[in-house]
Amino acid sequence: MDLDTFYVSVERLIDSRLVGKPVLLGGVGDRGVVASCSYEARTFGVYSGMSMKMARQLCPQGIVVKGNAGTYSNYSKTVTEIIRKKAPVVEKSSIDEFYIDLTGMDKFFGCYKLASELRTQITKETGLPISFGMSTNKTVSKVATGEAKPDNQMKIDFGNEKTFLAPLAVKKIPMIGKKTAFMLNRMGVQKIHTLQEMPMELLEKAFGKNGKIMWQKANGIDHSPIIPYHEKKSISTERTFMQDTIDTRKLLDFIIAMVEQLAYELRYSHKVCSTISIKLRYADFQTVSKQKSIPYTAVDHTLIAHAKELFGALYNRRVRIRLVGIRLSDLAGGGHQIDLFADDDKTINLYKAMDAMKTRYGVNAVRRSVAMEVNGLGRENPFSGEPNVVPAHRNA
Repeated sequence: MDLDTFYVSVERLIDSRLVGKPVLLGGVGDRGVVASCSYEARTFGVYSGMSMKMARQLCPQGIVVKGNAGTYSNYSKTVTEIIRKKAPVVEKSSIDEFYIDLTGMDKFFGCYKLASELRTQITKETGLPISFGMSTNKTVSKVATGEAKPDNQMKIDFGNEKTFLAPLAVKKIPMIGKKTAFMLNRMGVQKIHTLQEMPMELLEKAFGKNGKIMWQKANGIDHSPIIPYHEKKSISTERTFMQDTIDTRKLLDFIIAMVEQLAYELRYSHKVCSTISIKLRYADFQTVSKQKSIPYTAVDHTLIAHAKELFGALYNRRVRIRLVGIRLSDLAGGGHQIDLFADDDKTINLYKAMDAMKTRYGVNAVRRSVAMEVNGLGRENPFSGEPNVVPAHRNA
């Protein structure tokens, strides 16, 4: 099941004037990126991931909306709760996409009937359009969902998987991106039908182990199970500046603000991390990164110190910076015992008090003074309650 143009649909619930209009959702400046767009905007050639500047050129009448990740997370959580009440096994693969295993439900309700009723209930209770594709495996179900959109449903019976996939373009297979599709097209492979008839050995020679998986998916073979829980391995955030900058104080202020935000998210989730990494993208689009293994922690001041050290070691070109990013990884359960070897009870209690205020009054209730000068990083409610939701990138 996949919520149709999820972010745009939520914005239309909030503001009905957007219904039927070309909507561009994402960074409002020319440096921003389109996070989502309505079907009306797509007819002009706009797509997710495109620069907002280009999207505006292609669709000058498009309505640009900045969006709010916290609002989307709340709607996603509502949909998730509706699904989990009816479905026996659910895998939430993203904020707006769900895999549901209805094996064995035929003798009780009828799988297609149950899925249809669930889709109707979601739309009725939330106002959000949602589509689904039903088959015997994940790959065919995902492709069928894409073919069913917008706001529709499709069932592919057992034994008809190859026939259904055959006339479709190879890029419809989930694992095939633009680069792989381009390589296949150069080999004369445009449709999945051609891919189905190619020797597996040839694909393995051209694409390695992915060639075998590609062939299997093209033939409707996918044994990957429904995984009801994804352990979050990392959290990250990044910021693209409106104007490239060489101001190191400004860069450090953003780094401090981002680390402070991520550290609070760690503590909120009762996690600690043991790796911190920083990413810089220069004005010429060269991207560099550096990481460091550290003792498990989730406290701001410790992580900020490591971030500053990494920045000092990484920023050596003296060229203007376009983007800065922070990632905390190798997460583990840790709770509030954030650093027993370095922090005393006073420090731990201080963080508990600050976190309590942030949880009650919002993530910006208590911040470092340098972070007060940094706008556009915080979210009203950055926590969806779902273990597999990774924080969205923050763009200016």
